[in-house]
Amino acid sequence: MSTAVYKRIILKLSGESFSPSGERGISMDEVVHISQQVYEAQKLGCEIAVVIGGGNILRGSQFKAKNDVVEEATAHYMGMLATCINGLALQDALESVGCQTRLMSAIKMDGICEPYLRRRAHRHLEKGRIVILAAGTGGPFVTTDTAAALRSMELGADILMKATRVDGIYDADPETNPDAKQYSDLSFQTAVEKNLRVMDSTAISHCMEHNMPIMVFNFREDGNIIKAVTGEKIGTLVTNGDKGAV
Repeated sequence: MSTAVYKRIILKLSGESFSPSGERGISMDEVVHISQQVYEAQKLGCEIAVVIGGGNILRGSQFKAKNDVVEEATAHYMGMLATCINGLALQDALESVGCQTRLMSAIKMDGICEPYLRRRAHRHLEKGRIVILAAGTGGPFVTTDTAAALRSMELGADILMKATRVDGIYDADPETNPDAKQYSDLSFQTAVEKNLRVMDSTAISHCMEHNMPIMVFNFREDGNIIKAVTGEKIGTLVTNGDKGAV
């Protein structure tokens, strides 16, 4: 049986992964399907913390250009609450397949989850619990991508894995350009210079500065999470190395 090549990972899941393609809301069939893959990966010897997005319910940015009554900062807090709803769904799905979990929020809400404390999160991971990190960083104007980058450094992860709906990073949008070519390996510098959509620029800067590798892969492909933690070549790996091969 294969074993994990990474001792500890941060897995960034978008809210999109909680609903069928092109839809919104939460489909527990989708959440359980992901949970089974995460659990199988953990059983290979990998400590896993999951940073969850909320775009399937609400994105704070959706109010930005509409001159709504809702202030932008308020909208971002609404988006953070959406990640907590997803976190609750993921917690129950993971526990339904046999995981021990802890849901931790960067915004204090004692009735439903623990507050995020770095040392406590470390301890949960050491005890074999899958930690779900909700509410981003707890502050507005910061994406969950940036939250994932910061938690990767805080918790001493070996790699940040971003599960997306495409197979990796391309030189153009593969959903609109059939001639787009996928990168197998990529340097942070190339990603910045070519303005490739890996994560937002703040997240990329943090990872580049602290030498935190990012792996981008398709979450809808069965077995990809297991392949990723066992070191099988999938998706796109972004590092500080001099790479940019398609």
